[in-house]
Amino acid sequence: MNELAIYDMDRTVTRTGTYTPFLIHAAKTLAPWRLVLAAAVPFTMAAYGLKLIDRRRLKELNQRLLLGGAVPRAKLRPAVQSFADFICKTDIHPGALRQIAKDKAAGRRLVLATASYRFYVEAIAERLGFDDVIATGSITGLDDIIHARIDGENNYGPAKLRLIQAWMEGQGIPRESVRIRFYSDHVSDWPALEWADTAIAVNPSSGLRKMAAQRGWEIVDWGF
Repeated sequence: MNELAIYDMDRTVTRTGTYTPFLIHAAKTLAPWRLVLAAAVPFTMAAYGLKLIDRRRLKELNQRLLLGGAVPRAKLRPAVQSFADFICKTDIHPGALRQIAKDKAAGRRLVLATASYRFYVEAIAERLGFDDVIATGSITGLDDIIHARIDGENNYGPAKLRLIQAWMEGQGIPRESVRIRFYSDHVSDWPALEWADTAIAVNPSSGLRKMAAQRGWEIVDWGF
């Protein structure tokens, strides 16, 4: 039977979140004057905390602040590549690298499933040897301009499982034909963890650690 090894990215494979660091890195690279607008980010975060906006809108607003409403992919590419280099050199858990190598050696198809944006995640996934990426998409014009609007669902929580299932359907992979391992650090991924054949809680948040203990899921630390 074929096997999939599906990994969450931020704080599972990486030590830290990557979304805001990427926006800041890209702003420094493309338009340093936009860093002045970073002062507004705590206000968007506060609006999210007060439930005035959802996570999707939070991401769109912060992207608009630091990258602008629309940016050509070609213009963004140098920032994407340099950020991917930086993350892979400084921010990857050693244990994640070892597990990725083990899964690849075992013949598993490696999938990175993350709420972060596809337009920069693909470069990280390529460097780490992943076969496929399931990530949050951006509305992109015919002229390959990336807009500060999410295309489809934000790949977070229950939506992540839906997007994984949609990807499998598009790839012609029936659920019953594969065994699936799923790695995550956060309780928001519980739908995908419960759906997988093997659930691994990696450097887990307190909520996920408690859930993993209750359900008998493996708990691992990839920080060394």
